[in-house]
Amino acid sequence: MVKNNIELDIKVKCVEEHMTQVDIAKKVETPASYVNKLIRRDEGVVNSTYVKMLEALGYDIELHYVNREE
Repeated sequence: MVKNNIELDIKVKCVEEHMTQVDIAKKVETPASYVNKLIRRDEGVVNSTYVKMLEALGYDIELHYVNREE
């Protein structure tokens, strides 16, 4: 199981960085509708087979976000 609420995580990070999903879409050169679709669907960011493999091994997935050192 993926422990994170990815939709909420992205929305919080957008607020923290003063960006919108449209801004993110422009930065990654993809339609804003696609960014929204990835964020809103349950398994859009983490591959379901990967999740199942880790569950079979007895693990859940929890994403941690760190600022990139530039």
